[in-house]
Amino acid sequence: MNNKRLVANLLLILTAAIWGFAFVAQRVGSQFVGAFTFNGIRFALGALSLIPLIIFLDKRKENSEESTEKPNLKATLLPGILVGLILYAGATLQQVGLFYTTVGNASFITGLYMVFVPIIGIFLKHKIGKNSWVGVILAIIGLYLLSINENFSISYGDLLEVIGAIFWAVHILAIDNFTKRVNPLKLSFIQFATCSILSLITAFIFEDITISGISSAFIPIIYGGLLSVGVAYTLQVVAQKDAKPSHAAIILSMESVFGAIGGAVLLGESMSGRGYLGCALILAGILVSQIKFSPEKVMVSEAVD
Repeated sequence: MNNKRLVANLLLILTAAIWGFAFVAQRVGSQFVGAFTFNGIRFALGALSLIPLIIFLDKRKENSEESTEKPNLKATLLPGILVGLILYAGATLQQVGLFYTTVGNASFITGLYMVFVPIIGIFLKHKIGKNSWVGVILAIIGLYLLSINENFSISYGDLLEVIGAIFWAVHILAIDNFTKRVNPLKLSFIQFATCSILSLITAFIFEDITISGISSAFIPIIYGGLLSVGVAYTLQVVAQKDAKPSHAAIILSMESVFGAIGGAVLLGESMSGRGYLGCALILAGILVSQIKFSPEKVMVSEAVD
């Protein structure tokens, strides 16, 4: 493994850690402000934090001789709003779900989006490999052990997180589709702004917004907005230039583990043996679904790196 790839992998681990511990920030923030208020302010900060990076990259592109392409905000606007609507649904379900379940459960169940992506891809005529089916089976068993009780029912919070994971999977596929045609950073800015506006409108309608509540949730909001959205997204963009896509997906899936660690260390959460086994199977399912079983010569080349 060369130095650039090592640095990239370390940055991805840091990104996964930031995202994982963001579940703790979201849970703590939910004690002081409503879900829509939290997301509204959080994604507003996230959108604003991307502006300096967008300006910097635009100026660098203007000074470069590689491209004479002019930025086209209009072409990015509609895709950004559409992706922002999906983000709004996923983020809302995740934040509301955290009212009713633990950080550990939420982080592992949210991670199921990596398993749902290939399943949803079937309807888009994407090919799904045997490893993905194995990952799905492991994840379903894990979800059963983690969330289904003796009465064969799932808790309200866990159910919201499962539905949210489906929206996160749709979000990934939408991002993958649109970033082939538009600037990914500008797309992210518009989707974050869209999610923020929709969340704040909903908050003004259904929630009681108070300065004292926002002040009490200040640190979780700052973490969720600037670190989880702005810093982590930037780290991901920088790191994935030198990291292998398959490695990046696997490393970023460790977000679930960091979320569970954060819940245990910072909030004193714990699980039963059955819950831990369920988490292990979900993580195994996520990892297996990302592994590409290649011919021997390709496997050897991977090992040499």
